[in-house]
Amino acid sequence: MKSTARKNVLSKWLKTKAILKDPKVRRVVPETHRMNEKSLREMLSRYSMVYIKPEAGTYGKGVMRVEQDNGSYWYQKEEKKRAFDSFSSMYRSIVRNKRKRPYLVQKGIHLLKYKGRRFDIRVMVQRNRKLAWEMTGMIGRVAHPRKIVTNYHSGGKPTDVRTLLKAFASGEKLSSIEKNLSKTGYDAAIALSRTYPGLNMVGADIGLDNHLRPWIIELNTNPDPYIFRHLADKRIARKVLSYARALRRIPPAKSKPKR
Repeated sequence: MKSTARKNVLSKWLKTKAILKDPKVRRVVPETHRMNEKSLREMLSRYSMVYIKPEAGTYGKGVMRVEQDNGSYWYQKEEKKRAFDSFSSMYRSIVRNKRKRPYLVQKGIHLLKYKGRRFDIRVMVQRNRKLAWEMTGMIGRVAHPRKIVTNYHSGGKPTDVRTLLKAFASGEKLSSIEKNLSKTGYDAAIALSRTYPGLNMVGADIGLDNHLRPWIIELNTNPDPYIFRHLADKRIARKVLSYARALRRIPPAKSKPKR
């Protein structure tokens, strides 16, 4: 099988390089590099807060939030925060923690919060029966109160998007934000599929900063369609799951026994 026909791309670095080819999408991708001592030092100096993550990790495992302020350094992984008085000592600790896995360093986005907890938006984009890309659902993911990632499998809570956004906008402004989120996910899926045309489902994880600007945190090519069952509007889950079944990404629905 040719690499371009693959339905799943694990490498976050390859996915990032693919979508950076699209000028429209590039504007909403936080600066990202392969992590080493030099790139982490430079990115931290530039942004004061960055996220580092395994190049091929899933479920938010191994992700660390790294910060510096007035000569102090610290990073958080899961619920544990560690502080250091020099960059070198912190970097040595990070290297021990990440073991030999290749990592990426990404500009940190200060995500909006809901009741004091960070959140992002999962935008599901799937190929329809005509094999054209279609945005089929959006759902918010609210981080565990003591964690830095929003992933459901790391304690994140699936939440209706409007519930999360209504504290920041209403009416036409709220609708405009939702349309922008939808378009950002849709554009990202198209950009990624130019390099990997075999893809048929993309879960775009999009964060909003304090200016309500969207940022593509990550693209998942094997997204969990079942998370949409948490929404009160069951039509969304039915559509997402119907498309996933048609694409043979999940098992067929069990037929009810005849009476």
